[in-house]
Order: sequence, then C-alpha cells, then structure tokens
Amino acid sequence: MLRIIALRFVLAVSVFVPGILAGTVAPAQAFGLHWFKACDSPAVLRTIRHRFSIADRNVLHLDLAIEDYFNIHQNRYTPSTDTELIARRYCHGQVAMSDGRTRYIWFLIESGQGYAGIGDNVEFCISGLDPWHIYGANCRSVR
Repeated sequence: MLRIIALRFVLAVSVFVPGILAGTVAPAQAFGLHWFKACDSPAVLRTIRHRFSIADRNVLHLDLAIEDYFNIHQNRYTPSTDTELIARRYCHGQVAMSDGRTRYIWFLIESGQGYAGIGDNVEFCISGLDPWHIYGANCRSVR
C-alpha cells in the first residue's frame, strides 16, 4: 500500500509540476492529485484542433481547419461538490479558420472524465459549425 502511494506521488510530481511551472496546468485541484487544465492550455487547444479536423473530415465535409486561437478565457468554474461530482471549467474565445473567417468557440473541460476516468474531457462547439445543434441552439450547453 505504501509503495502505491509513493508511486502515485512520484508520478504526480513528474507529470504535473512541470506543467504548473510552464503555466499549462492551472492550480485548481479537482480530485486527489489531479490538477485541472487551464482554458488556454496547449494540450486542450491541441485536442480541440484534432477533434475538429476529424469532425470536418467525417461529418461536415467543409474542408476547414482551425488555424489559430484568440482571446481564450474562462467564463465560469463549477467545482465538484457533494451533489455535483464533476468539476467543470467553461471557456470562450475565438478561432481563425482556414477559410479566413473568425468564429466564436465555446468549450468545457470536465475533470477526471477522460478515457477510463483518467485525465480530462473536452467538449467544444464552434458557432455556425454545429448544423444538427448537438450542443443546443447557439452552442448553449457548453456556454
């Protein structure tokens, strides 16, 4: 048991401390040793860019790509509580698209909701590029 605790501590220090020092992980501890990523974290923005390219290639067929991000900031943060078990960070900004247009983007980062409960999950919506209103009218569910 002590060996497992020590291993978790070493893993947490080796993974999260460099991110905190580099500014890519915000100090909003959600569960145990898990540190919540910031809205402008390169890992979050890379995930959004990658998932959008998959969505465009397989669903939208618009031959679009995210070129750059602007004015990324946090709208609100809902911590985990006894009744709300998942901490969420709601973010907003703008994206420059490959067609030359700038669009609004809304996204949320859910703590501990990654694959098999490891890491964070990111859900995003870009204005005008949600034709079936998966995230509600005007991306309402991720605002």
